[in-house]
Amino acid sequence: MTGAVTMDAPTALAQAGLRNPYVHEFVTEWARILTPQDVEVVNADADERLLAQALAAGELIEAGHGRYLAHSHPKDTARSEERTVVATHDPADRGVYNNWRDATKVRTQQVERMSGAMAGKTMYVVPYLMAPPGSPLSRWAVGVEITDNRIVVLQMLRMARVGVDYLNDLDDPGFFVRAVHATGDLDALGQGTKEDRRLFATIADERTILHFGSAYGGNALLGKIAHGLRQGSYDGWASGRFMGEQFMLIGIRDKVTGRTYHVCGGMPSASGKTNLAMMLPPAALGERYEVDFYGDDIVWLRVGEDGRVYGMNPEYGTFGVAKDTNWESNPNAMRAVAEGTGTLFVNVAYHEGTKDLWWEGKTPDYPLDVTGWRDWKNELVSERPVAHQRSGADEDLWSQKNSRFTARLSVVPNIAEDYERSEGVPIDAIIFGGRCRDREPLIRAITDLAEGVYDGLTLGAEATFAAEGTEGRLRYDPMSMRPFMSFPEGAYARHWLDVLGAAEHKPIFAHVNWFQRDPDDGRFLWPGYGENLRALLWLMDLKEGRVTGRQTPVGVVPRVEELNLEGFEGSREDLDRLLTIDVPRWRQEMGLRQEHLSQFKGLPGEIWEAHRRVAAALDAQEDDEALAPLPRLVRIEGEAADDGSIDADLARGGALDDGAHQRAPRAEPRPPKPVEPPRW
Repeated sequence: MTGAVTMDAPTALAQAGLRNPYVHEFVTEWARILTPQDVEVVNADADERLLAQALAAGELIEAGHGRYLAHSHPKDTARSEERTVVATHDPADRGVYNNWRDATKVRTQQVERMSGAMAGKTMYVVPYLMAPPGSPLSRWAVGVEITDNRIVVLQMLRMARVGVDYLNDLDDPGFFVRAVHATGDLDALGQGTKEDRRLFATIADERTILHFGSAYGGNALLGKIAHGLRQGSYDGWASGRFMGEQFMLIGIRDKVTGRTYHVCGGMPSASGKTNLAMMLPPAALGERYEVDFYGDDIVWLRVGEDGRVYGMNPEYGTFGVAKDTNWESNPNAMRAVAEGTGTLFVNVAYHEGTKDLWWEGKTPDYPLDVTGWRDWKNELVSERPVAHQRSGADEDLWSQKNSRFTARLSVVPNIAEDYERSEGVPIDAIIFGGRCRDREPLIRAITDLAEGVYDGLTLGAEATFAAEGTEGRLRYDPMSMRPFMSFPEGAYARHWLDVLGAAEHKPIFAHVNWFQRDPDDGRFLWPGYGENLRALLWLMDLKEGRVTGRQTPVGVVPRVEELNLEGFEGSREDLDRLLTIDVPRWRQEMGLRQEHLSQFKGLPGEIWEAHRRVAAALDAQEDDEALAPLPRLVRIEGEAADDGSIDADLARGGALDDGAHQRAPRAEPRPPKPVEPPRW
């Protein structure tokens, strides 16, 4: 559709009540470059109208009452890390992972690509806030996204707080993130070829985001990854005030004592981060404990005036992977995406008669009757050859591997009551965890700041052999931020040490691993899901001095009798293995870590010192001592452990909380019985 301009930028902004002159300047400049036919300013109350328009235009399908489905272009189904860059005016900002580019060149390239890109389209202007209102970090959370895609607008209405008032009356009216998204002609962008014209750029030192060539997820929802992570982490570094991390954030609420512990942490892809954030406690612990959801993807961390570390989720929604989400792995997510929640799916299968949705992993097998089912390309499954209808092969999947749902935080059943607390919540623990089959124990606590940061920098998950070719080698993903780094890794480590070092009351660190396998039969040794709460409860007990754990070269691990095993059905033999340190494998890992860290220029001396301490402790450890089974100890109910005290490093890491916290009676583990491997 082409023709005369329906509404120009100044008129649209004025009619919407957006008074900020710098926003007027920004929008008018880009309207001139993009040449849209119409300009529309979006407020939070636009959702119902835009949904109706998208349904009428065929951009959405109503998947039951109050639930929606969209389909992306077949060539536009995922983030593209190789086409994503961070640009600044200083070459010293180049890191190993941030894909640095020169800001002047990138801006010129993007203006050229985007010129005329919205001809005949509506240019939507979305003013937003990536923080709870009144947050001490709201200065860095305000932005305006320009986009040409109505589905992107609907997703932004779920992922951010949207409204013109967030941009009016700013103390510094010119200080906001300027974000521009143009879809482009997805049939003619040369995706994956040498002629690929897509480019997703964060010009960090200008606080400008320019994305061209996609309408998918993080490529298009610019308040999310581009602002919330890349720009947010850069702003935190540039200001010295905070850290922006790809973390989940939960509260563990003890209904007996009234105490809530807040835990945040990073995990690489496919390591259980969303399932952990939305977990339900095991049935035996459910009467006493609840897990509150704050977020599963981004946390901004700062030190408050009281000397504690505070964390908040800047997002207003959750952007989850549909694949393998089911009533066993994540019942809270299943409730959050039910009919009536306003959830918006992309690229899952749809039944044109019942309006039901399906994706791989929702149920153990495909629906038996394929009649009426349409796949993620909106094609009837029944029209395929029979051999390709339910095969499960990659080329025959009903839902795209990266199919997603976008839901507001308010519809997540275990959402924390104070999720909009302006100052955030005090952080008790920072955890890291990756998928690792044989070396990492269930949990190991770290009581020293530098060693905790060192552990985060060496975080990784097992790579596929096709990708890496070496068994036992991890794909390192520092703090789970590898795809989102915006400044050099050496400066990043220094920033972590400086920000957390300023806290009087520091969180305890820990590394978790839900994925250790039996070396003989390959089954998971730990049942996972809600059972993971047991490890985190032990961590809080350690932090507050109720248990001591067992000191190892790589941190403090639980003694079996220190874990709350009420109702636990796993075997003692598996628990012993889960809490054992494999010294030879760890020595191998230390060499790989040194190789990994050596890439990073300017890495602080404290990090190298931490590496040397861990390596020396491993070298001093007897192999057979570390691999021996732990002694079978029986704890008398009410009797305190008498085998030492917590490492003195915890005192250096921050004062211990002294609130009373009495445990419900522990039950001894039941007799061993076979445990079926979980479906992760």
